Amino acid sequence: MNRVRFVEPARLEVLAEVGYYHRVEAGLGSKFLEAVEDATARALAYPLPGSPAQHRTRRVFLRDFPLSPVYRLDEQGVTIYALAHHAVTFRKVVTPWLPFKRP
Repeated sequence: MNRVRFVEPARLEVLAEVGYYHRVEAGLGSKFLEAVEDATARALAYPLPGSPAQHRTRRVFLRDFPLSPVYRLDEQGVTIYALAHHAVTFRKVVTPWLPFKRP
């Protein structure tokens, strides 16, 4: 268990946010990417303390940004499914990309 994997929609979300923050202020996009890397490293090192969310996912908060990578623990590490903004309903952000089976 030693890798972080982003599904394609989550990877594109991260890149879009990097671009957005870069346009807001020079260097802020890099700071955002460092915060994502730090949060995903924490999720990988300590996957269970992340905040429990729907569909057996967890969230880990970014430092200094209002977003949370939404992840699941798997055999190879953690898989990031989305970035959830703290002001947006979790279900609307994550559900379209999560592969899950209803009980």
